[in-house]
Amino acid sequence: MSRRLMLLLAVTCAVAVGNLYFPQAVGPLIAEGMGVSEESASLVVTGTQIGYTAGMVFLVPLGDRIRHRTLLVVMLCLTGLALLAAGLAPALPQLVAASALVGLTTVAAQIIGPMAAGMVAPDRRGAVLGTLLSGSTGGMLLARTFSGVLGEWLGWRAPYLVAAVVVLVLAGVMAYAVPDTGAGAAARQPYASFLAEPLRLLRAEPELRRSCLYQAASFGGFSAAWTTVALLLDGPVYGLGAHAVGLLALVGGVTMLCTPYAGRLVDRYGSDPVNTVSLLGILGATAVLAAGGLGGVTGLAGLTVGTLLLDVAMQCGMVANQARVYALRPDARARLNTAYMTCAYLGGTVGSWLGVRAYTGFGWIAVCGLVAGLAGVALARHLVAGFGRRGPRAVAEEAPVESRERAG
Repeated sequence: MSRRLMLLLAVTCAVAVGNLYFPQAVGPLIAEGMGVSEESASLVVTGTQIGYTAGMVFLVPLGDRIRHRTLLVVMLCLTGLALLAAGLAPALPQLVAASALVGLTTVAAQIIGPMAAGMVAPDRRGAVLGTLLSGSTGGMLLARTFSGVLGEWLGWRAPYLVAAVVVLVLAGVMAYAVPDTGAGAAARQPYASFLAEPLRLLRAEPELRRSCLYQAASFGGFSAAWTTVALLLDGPVYGLGAHAVGLLALVGGVTMLCTPYAGRLVDRYGSDPVNTVSLLGILGATAVLAAGGLGGVTGLAGLTVGTLLLDVAMQCGMVANQARVYALRPDARARLNTAYMTCAYLGGTVGSWLGVRAYTGFGWIAVCGLVAGLAGVALARHLVAGFGRRGPRAVAEEAPVESRERAG
């Protein structure tokens, strides 16, 4: 894979992920512009998230069934048209419906990951996945700033219309730049049966289940911390507003530099050592985050350093998990990714729910304990897997994975 194509794929991941997050920053502007309450305007974000969940389940597996270039170009074109419809929506119901379509179709990042994994040699896969994840992180961080500034300047419709133009231009570029790969024997499988494949893969692949557990636990702790840190900063300990959370989130931009390096470590040493370090990193982050409950300069320093460690550890672990998952079945990478990402987002949802209840019931220290407990569960499973892999039985279990990799 050329550097130019790698850059294009990373930018596409950034734009696709950014489409999920930029509506969060223009919610108040939508409420003011359409004359509705902010609670009603928040349905735009909800619609986008519901659409994205549906896209993960119903569209991402098609990466094993349809040629990659065709699927990406079609998805990007549909996303661009949905963004255009959202930017021109006359009323809130039409905007919510268009936002759901944006979420449904802006799954390019989840299609690109499995595609890119099949375009490079196994000893370069981690570095490529780390670069793509860096692009996705950049899109997530910059999207809110982009839409907030543009929305304040030109109104809430402007971010949607500009994003539509960017996505449609990307679709045109991808039509010429992306190799026409994919669509093997799975193309002949009935669609209904095809959609059930992620569940069957979860039952059949122990390494997939292990990776899903690691990421669900890590992302659950990540979501618990970030959901409740807003409550902590806005509460009596600090008395700061939502802007403080936004500034704190910008610290996570460091992960854009760390994930490509983590990918190179995966290529050199394998996924398991990187998982070990990432899970230990999350445990270490919780100890630093606990100082956030003290308030003042010391507390803010603890929150800043702790959230940075948490972000880096979680994202680096994700690179390791994806590299392991994509090595299992070269003919089913999109379906493996669907199973993996669905478990990760379920973990994040549960983590957010548990985090709020831990904070309201017992305070910030309970949230730190929750994050540590989730990481501890994953680390215990990881250590058990490591001990089991030392025996001859583990060697026999790993052989099919290696042979499948060579066949791919």
